[in-house]
Amino acid sequence: MSTLGNVFYPRVKNNSKLSMRIDADGKEVEVEVREDEEQKIKLQEIVDLLVAAGYFRARIKGLSPFDKVVGGMTWCIETCNFDVDVDLLFQENLTIGQKIALTEKIVAVLPEMKCPHRIEPHQIQGLDFIHIFPVIQWLVKRSVETREEMGDIVRSYAISQFHKFCPLPEEQNAKAQRENILKNIRIIKEVYRPQRRFRREDAPPEEEESRVQSTLLEYGYNISMISVSSTAESGETDNDTNQMLSPEAQETQRLEEQRIETLMKGMALTGELESRLTAGVVGNIVNLQAQEIAKAAERYAELQAELEEKGGSSPSSHARALMTLEKQKAALEERESKLQKEKERLELSIEKETKELQQIQEGHQHVDKVLGDMETLETEENQGILRKLQALVILNESLKQQEQEFREQCKLELGKLQKLVKDAQDSATPDEDSDQVTKQFEEEKDRVQKLRLVLAKRNRSIAALQRQLDEVPGRAELAQYQRRFLELYNQVAAKHKETKQFYTLYNTLDDTKLYLSKELTLLNSILDNYT
Repeated sequence: MSTLGNVFYPRVKNNSKLSMRIDADGKEVEVEVREDEEQKIKLQEIVDLLVAAGYFRARIKGLSPFDKVVGGMTWCIETCNFDVDVDLLFQENLTIGQKIALTEKIVAVLPEMKCPHRIEPHQIQGLDFIHIFPVIQWLVKRSVETREEMGDIVRSYAISQFHKFCPLPEEQNAKAQRENILKNIRIIKEVYRPQRRFRREDAPPEEEESRVQSTLLEYGYNISMISVSSTAESGETDNDTNQMLSPEAQETQRLEEQRIETLMKGMALTGELESRLTAGVVGNIVNLQAQEIAKAAERYAELQAELEEKGGSSPSSHARALMTLEKQKAALEERESKLQKEKERLELSIEKETKELQQIQEGHQHVDKVLGDMETLETEENQGILRKLQALVILNESLKQQEQEFREQCKLELGKLQKLVKDAQDSATPDEDSDQVTKQFEEEKDRVQKLRLVLAKRNRSIAALQRQLDEVPGRAELAQYQRRFLELYNQVAAKHKETKQFYTLYNTLDDTKLYLSKELTLLNSILDNYT
């Protein structure tokens, strides 16, 4: 018992301190807790990281390191838009099972976030800050990146909403002016849109220029007059004294006017033709199926001519033609069936060849893959290993060859020795030497058996000592035992305190019930006396 007491409650050392714990009676007692300087430094770095990231709850000194670390990890995970199945309300003095369950839920989310670092729940529960620090560092970095992305999205959305619902006065005025201008432009286009004034009664002219001019005349435009007027205006700007056109220009203008008059003779006002269809429209309607009808008529005439050439229009000629066609039909059907069978046979052959080709391609791909894997293995880092393997392979081959040669030599020696033994047995006679050799062999055999027994006894004693050494816990195991016993002690103390509170609550409620029952009895007695 003294040994256990010294192990679990050693004297205070430089790297230890006294911490306040709750005992079984609910009182605070001082217990020794050993601290690692490196773990303490990592805890401070974790707290600084969480505070810098925005988790200011980590600065509260009253919280335990477990609450700070777990709260910071949960905050970072939720900031990255991932769900963690944890209780919304904060609970103090969690048991070991509750801590393990909470850390398991947190660790289960890390692979979904593609965290490059791996951590176990018992490491978080045991406050292994050296392994917790890389995970916290990665979570903080990921949360900062997520907040920046969300900030950009929210900023762009806010700007778009501001421009949508709160435009500037200059933009409103420009928008109103633009709408007014577009409205006026639409009105002007509607008022001054092209209107057909004339409609051509006869066929259009063959020349493209005449067709264009005729179409423009239908809508009231005159190209020649426009070109002549533009020429005259340009002439006025160039030379103010030139008031008259040249004779060539006058002649050209006269010819154009005659041409326009000729075109206008074949036109009529649109008002006269609105109540009746034009010949062109009727012609288009009739000509929709004209080409198909003409083709059918030509085909019918060709077939009629063929029948007349073969045998006239007598019934016997028609019967002979029908029999000939039936024979041709039967021959064609037979040929079709043969071709169909040949097609099926060829399809089966093609399918078989395709499968064989696919198998060959798969084997070729497998060989290429193996060769590729071998080529990838042959890198600068693996050159030394490959050279060693090549040397070992060569050595193995040489050893196999030597082994084969040695076996052949041994077989020869064995044959010689067997021959000598046989010759010796044939010529040997029993004498005293053979008895002496047999006796010496038995003695050596007994001595070897005794040595084996002694060796087995020594091995058993060594194994027993080894088991005894293994049963003695090491320094790390003792420290872990101490930590677990302290946690169990704290859990028992918390449970004891909770039980005492339940007892106190029960006694209070029982007393309240007793007083209420007495009050009710008194009121009933008063009621009975006054009734």
